Amino acid sequence: MMAGRGQSSQFDYYWDQQGEWVEEPNQRRGGESGVQRLSDESGQMLYAKRQVGHIYRSILHPFGRPTVLRELDALSSFEQLGVRVPHIVFCGVERDAQHQWRALLVSKALDGFVDIDSWYADGARERYDQALHDKVLEDLARNLSRMHRGHWQHGCLYGKHVFVKITGEGPSASAQVALLDLEKCRRRISCRRAAGNDLSQLRRHSSLNEAEWQKLLYFYRVEFGSAVKGLE
Repeated sequence: MMAGRGQSSQFDYYWDQQGEWVEEPNQRRGGESGVQRLSDESGQMLYAKRQVGHIYRSILHPFGRPTVLRELDALSSFEQLGVRVPHIVFCGVERDAQHQWRALLVSKALDGFVDIDSWYADGARERYDQALHDKVLEDLARNLSRMHRGHWQHGCLYGKHVFVKITGEGPSASAQVALLDLEKCRRRISCRRAAGNDLSQLRRHSSLNEAEWQKLLYFYRVEFGSAVKGLE
């Protein structure tokens, strides 16, 4: 998925496509980053994160590395851990004529998913019974636990980055949860610290009410253990 000599044409193919901006380009990290909605030849909706000069620095990369590569690392690891995330179609980086990094991360749209804050705001609490809500919170806890047991910290765990999909109706309805926007993900030595930071962030930046939060913590304890101690 990385762009090399044999993939330069694929990089140019996605770079030259234009679609609706779902996240307008913004200036940060010394460069520019934005997200467009595209579609492939079969009509499958795609999301393309396009960046120019948008880098991060670390001990391993003191001179800077395109941030999409950190997101690619997280997406690839999450899939192996069984954490539901968008499927990667293409990722590549190149230097432009001014020797700035150009970077692309193209992924499939999560068909039928909506962010959990919008889901609740659209009347989910009134529309669905408690059993279905429990399924949502249980699947969210399962995905978070798998992420944290893998020593990954999301780093931007807001309600708008937690997506929900409901399939079916009545008692047979099922729920799936997926995590998005992994640009700030990083590995932590302590999985408990990763868990504590993410859960505290989600508590502050989501529309879960107190009863829903306590239910999420209950399911998380079942999956993970005592990492949520002190976050009641």
